[in-house]
Amino acid sequence: MGRGRVELKKIENPTNRQVTFSKRRMGLLKKANELAILCDAQIGVIVFSGTGKMYEYSSPPWRIANIFDRYLKAPSTRFEEMDVQQRIIQEMTRMKDENNRLRIIMRQYMGDDLASLTLQDVSNLEQQIELSLYKVRLRKQQLLDQQLLEMHNRVCNKRIYRFSILPYLIHYIEIIKF
Repeated sequence: MGRGRVELKKIENPTNRQVTFSKRRMGLLKKANELAILCDAQIGVIVFSGTGKMYEYSSPPWRIANIFDRYLKAPSTRFEEMDVQQRIIQEMTRMKDENNRLRIIMRQYMGDDLASLTLQDVSNLEQQIELSLYKVRLRKQQLLDQQLLEMHNRVCNKRIYRFSILPYLIHYIEIIKF
């Protein structure tokens, strides 16, 4: 009678985990060796343990480095690399276009390059500039109000200090007179 399926989840006990890793790693490498012998296949297997130790297998007479180099030179991986390069080039082109568009907008905000704008574009630009100016003036007023409040508080604090020390000064002056 065969065993039932084992639920696949991380083994919590580190000792049991290491024993299972060693047994299953050996089984994996044994199967890779059988496949290489039976099918005359070039097989390379790289396994890293939970602790970071590397184990490798390559079918004789190949070394793992040779198999990896062959993998990198395979046509399917070259297409994937070209696809990645193509996506990078497309993204760079998109970013350059966006950069140019933003530069044009900045120049228009500064009052340059307005000849290409329609009446509607100029009206929209004017509204945006007026809104920006309103926000700048509002922030300036907030800062001025804050500064005025701080100055008022300092003056009040000095008056309080003066009036709180005044009786002591009067008393001290009277003592000195005698």
